[in-house]
Amino acid sequence: MLAFVIAHLLVALALPIIARRSTRAAFLIAAVPPAAALAWVLSKAGSVLDGQPVTQVVEWAPLLGLGFAFRLDALALLITILVSGIGVVVLLYSDYYFSRGSGDARRSAPLLLAFAGAMLGLVLADDLITVYIFWELTTVCSFLLVGQAGISRESRRSALQALMITILGGLVMLLGFVVLGETAGTYRISELLADPPGGAAVGVAAVLVLIGAFTKSAQIPFHNWLPAAMVAPTPISAYLHAASMVKAGVFLIARLGPVFVGLQQWWITAVVIGLVTMVVGGWRALHEHDLKKLLAYGTISQLGFLTVLFGAGTHTAAMAGATMLLAHGFFKATLFLVVGIVDHETGTRDIRELSGLGRRLPVLAAIAGLAAASMAGIPPLLGFVGKEAAFEAFLHGGTGDLLVDLFLVVGSVFTMAYSVRFLWGAFAAKKDRPDTEAESPGPLGLLPAALPSLAGLVFGLAYPLVDELAAAYADGAFAPGPHPYHLALWHGLSPPLLLSAIAVAGGAALAYGSARVTEFRQRLPRPLDAQRGYERIMALLERVAVGVTGRTQVGSLPTYIGIILITVLVVPGSALLLGTAMPGDLRAYDNLLQVPLAVVVIVAAIAAVMSRRRLTAVLMVGVVGYGIGGLFIVDGGPDLALAQFLVETLTVVAFVFVLRRLPVRFNQHDTRAFRIPKMILAGAAGVFISVAGLVFSGARHAPPTASQEYIANAEYGAGATNVVNAIIVDFRAFDTVGEISVLAVTATGVASLILASRHERRRRSTRTAKPPEPAQQQEPAQQQEEVRE
Repeated sequence: MLAFVIAHLLVALALPIIARRSTRAAFLIAAVPPAAALAWVLSKAGSVLDGQPVTQVVEWAPLLGLGFAFRLDALALLITILVSGIGVVVLLYSDYYFSRGSGDARRSAPLLLAFAGAMLGLVLADDLITVYIFWELTTVCSFLLVGQAGISRESRRSALQALMITILGGLVMLLGFVVLGETAGTYRISELLADPPGGAAVGVAAVLVLIGAFTKSAQIPFHNWLPAAMVAPTPISAYLHAASMVKAGVFLIARLGPVFVGLQQWWITAVVIGLVTMVVGGWRALHEHDLKKLLAYGTISQLGFLTVLFGAGTHTAAMAGATMLLAHGFFKATLFLVVGIVDHETGTRDIRELSGLGRRLPVLAAIAGLAAASMAGIPPLLGFVGKEAAFEAFLHGGTGDLLVDLFLVVGSVFTMAYSVRFLWGAFAAKKDRPDTEAESPGPLGLLPAALPSLAGLVFGLAYPLVDELAAAYADGAFAPGPHPYHLALWHGLSPPLLLSAIAVAGGAALAYGSARVTEFRQRLPRPLDAQRGYERIMALLERVAVGVTGRTQVGSLPTYIGIILITVLVVPGSALLLGTAMPGDLRAYDNLLQVPLAVVVIVAAIAAVMSRRRLTAVLMVGVVGYGIGGLFIVDGGPDLALAQFLVETLTVVAFVFVLRRLPVRFNQHDTRAFRIPKMILAGAAGVFISVAGLVFSGARHAPPTASQEYIANAEYGAGATNVVNAIIVDFRAFDTVGEISVLAVTATGVASLILASRHERRRRSTRTAKPPEPAQQQEPAQQQEEVRE
């Protein structure tokens, strides 16, 4: 599994070179890794559905417990079908959409493949930290894909908005992962699922994880970045915002739902936010004139629907969620690709300007109609199968479940209405508009758009396959009831069928009267607006940042150091003072020579502080360094002492040459009123560092595992009786090479200063020895030039 992820990333690194020669070759090559991953995953489907997941653990720091853990189970199989399958389709479609050799094409091919690899790693990850790593990789790739070249202000702003919201949510989610992992004693997801932890901390972790999932899956109030991201090219929107990126948040809820099952903080928050998002997103989609914006708000609505299903924590809801997840990826990818074709062939996505495309592009209209019917929940498509299961999931509970079903019906009414609005706006003939001119996109554009749409029909008719896949996830996540639900196209005349009929009929009526509904919306007050709220928050943050920077970044190095030291004293210093005790076996010294050396260091430090001349202060600081080097010798570290002596010598020499250009004395404004607080602060920081060193070294009762290995191999592996020397020279030789490089750079700088000073002295002596030429000997033109100056 790790090999497939790495293959995606390595090929993505090579694609820019290929794209310079041929963008078509770049897109075709980019489609190979996800196609291979899809084929491999499908080959393992039999064992996965039988309850035998495929696992892989790659330890890269086993002593620290760090490694990459991957696990292919039913949920990962489901998402991989979307991530890799839709990825292949979108990459093939991109060759039709982008102009050959264009900058967008050269950028999009490697970035889309890198994003596909990051998403594959995310869905296969069996470790919370691994999940977070790939989570943020998708965020970075999304930022680059939405922003593209960054030429337009709108693309830059939209990319930055998506980055800010999702990355802040990711940091909150990471905190939740840490709380959950430390509480449970493991970060392995499979172990958390096998033995879910309990306690108040787990409730806190659940809320933090949900916030991260909400930002990624565009749930209210974090939904505004998704419509803004529609500035990206349509293939980008089709992949990121239909099949992959926005599914990451829903996937996280589905993955960790069994861990938090029964927690009110989890399921109540997920269900309430999901319902509000479903209704508000559907309502907003009814009034959009841009086809991509309409699909964007429809995606928000559908993501809210999925959040409700996966957050409910029941077996039937989990089956419905898995089915709708698959259906949504199919129909929404098709609809985005259809919009791209319409825009590509007509030059517009505004439904007020489009007319008669159904007659000119009947095949494209049929493809879009099939996908829109699945989105609306029309049988025998997969969307209908999933929506019936969703209605069934909340029919047999109490009043709360029935209220959830009511909201689901309202959201489904809106879904039917904006599905009709999409088809009418894109393909219907308007009386007040002439037919829009358009050419057929050809097989290269139609085939990628048709494949997901046909998949929705095929999987709807072959619902037993989907039932087996959904049941494999639901059985492993939640305990089934005595009569577990199974997917079917016909359950008889049942309440879910009645609710589906109500949703379809109500949506059709709402679409018919959409003009009057839009006029009614125009008269409604709008006290809350997510986009306006985001802009105000960002403006406030900018003002606060400017104010804080103007007061703290004053260009004074002592001020910066003082702020750092105060922070150290207040935050860890207070914890050290209140929560720790000094070790009991302290000694004044281990070697008598330490005493005079310590006295020299202390006296030199005090003298450096009290010095009025810069050169004196530098020399005293050098004495401090040499004294510390002497302590290294006494403690058995001659190599460290040698490095210390070299560094101090070079530093003193460098300071001397720099001080030649500065005043001899320190600033006269540095009076006693300023010097005394500096001395107190520096002394307090020194005391804190000393006490912290004693406490931290005394708190360790046994060396860590890595240190034990160093001690065991020092004498026999490196021939050294001094473990520190063995570590520096043999075990961590690259660090020593780095230190030597630093010394070499420093020596080069000192030599440059010496040569520069010699050159300056030579120039001064030349000016002094050479008398100025008399004015009468100057050329007339030169005299006139001097008069002008």
